[in-house]
Amino acid sequence: MASKLFSPKNLRVFSPRLHMLNEAFCYSPFNRSMQRRWKKPVDSARTRLESRTRDHRLDKLMIQLKNLRLALDLHAVISQQRNGYASLQLLLRWRREIGLNTEIGAFLKKYPHIFEIYVHPVKRNHCCRITRKMADLVAEEDAVIRENEPAVVQRLKKLLMMSTDGTLNMHALWLVRKELGLPDDYRSSMLPNHQSDFSLETPDTLTLITRDENLAVANVEEWRDKEYTEKWLAEYETKYAFPVNFPTGFKIEKGFREKLKNWQRLPYTKPYEKNDLHPITNSERLEKRIVGILHELLSSTVEKMVPLERLSHFRRPFSMEVNLRELLLKHPGIFYISTKGSTQTVLLRESYNKGCLLEPNPVYSVQRKMLDLILAGCRGIVQTENAISLVEEDSQGSSHGSQNHTCQVDNMNSMSQFESDSSVESFS
Repeated sequence: MASKLFSPKNLRVFSPRLHMLNEAFCYSPFNRSMQRRWKKPVDSARTRLESRTRDHRLDKLMIQLKNLRLALDLHAVISQQRNGYASLQLLLRWRREIGLNTEIGAFLKKYPHIFEIYVHPVKRNHCCRITRKMADLVAEEDAVIRENEPAVVQRLKKLLMMSTDGTLNMHALWLVRKELGLPDDYRSSMLPNHQSDFSLETPDTLTLITRDENLAVANVEEWRDKEYTEKWLAEYETKYAFPVNFPTGFKIEKGFREKLKNWQRLPYTKPYEKNDLHPITNSERLEKRIVGILHELLSSTVEKMVPLERLSHFRRPFSMEVNLRELLLKHPGIFYISTKGSTQTVLLRESYNKGCLLEPNPVYSVQRKMLDLILAGCRGIVQTENAISLVEEDSQGSSHGSQNHTCQVDNMNSMSQFESDSSVESFS
């Protein structure tokens, strides 16, 4: 009986029916819901970061700033050398530590306004030094930072006043020293001059001694006063509002405008007010307080931007015990997270227009001149095969001494020869 039932003839008859039963079972209501539940897209901060509306001008700016940062890192390596120049073999060893993923020779040739490449007349190897134009800008930036010490002191005071106990970790300040406009040696050059304001009771903690209530005015509050007086808006609409500027192409869903209007009118504890005096039990008011703290922190920086990873060092002293990335993505009209430039950077949207800062400061102006050298590329450089003279240093080790030797080389041929040699060396 079994042999007749499973004979080849009967199997050919049953196979279409079995296929139909399998399809009916796979697409039954139970299995269909199981499949939908299994294929449901994940809604997380990472997926929202990838699918958000991008600001291409700010992303382009971050790529340009990355190239400037690499150039400044190479400048730091070259300036540490005794004679003010470094061989390309030495820079090739430091390439990975700096974060340069391209060939060192190709990167240096892209920016002739910053780097000058020549052949050493004695050692006969390829060397690199910083151009006079770039060296003058680095010296100008250092001088401007020293001159703006009072403004930097006010920024430190404001940050310490926003912290819960009036203290900040020195390591966190060191990570954002460039963003705040602090000199690299601020611990020994600046802090001893203001012992009445700051105290280093422990080597790793900066403590505020005197609180200045005149500084306890957030940057957004000045914007609110301007909106209230110039645009004649109602007080309840501007009292707790933030400037909102969405990127081009941002899709406004149904009900979004009403939610935004209600959030703008929502009261909150301001950054310089102590949270202990007005305990917050509403999660939305707590999030708005954190938005105000982040807004004030970014407003205190030179370029109105801070890497997201470094912001996490201020979570505990500023009582921001939330997922900062998710919170920033909830407010695309106030903040923008750029993933370009090998890091995630948070920018204050209201401070930029067409990739430029609306209210430049002296430190930003000098940094913008450096960025212009990056953007210039090879423009204005005459490609000739003339002689390249090497200025040798005097016996005292100065980086700009008398000229002792002159060497005539073909710059382009020598660079191509070095790149081939370096590629063979890395391959071997």
